[in-house]
Amino acid sequence: MAYTVTKDSIIGDILDYDGTTAECFLEAGMHCLGCPAARAESIEQACEVHGIDVNELIDALKAHLA
Repeated sequence: MAYTVTKDSIIGDILDYDGTTAECFLEAGMHCLGCPAARAESIEQACEVHGIDVNELIDALKAHLA
């Protein structure tokens, strides 16, 4: 079964599943992936803080994982 990414997905869980997804976060403007808070935040929470469109990031992550 494929890994499912949603707005509620925790960034740390995604990175643990596939570390190469860091590229998607970095390209979106999230450069603080090593921060303890970032590992525990949902994608939606992080996008709100960084002013990033959550749906665009989710689409990029899904495409990367496909």
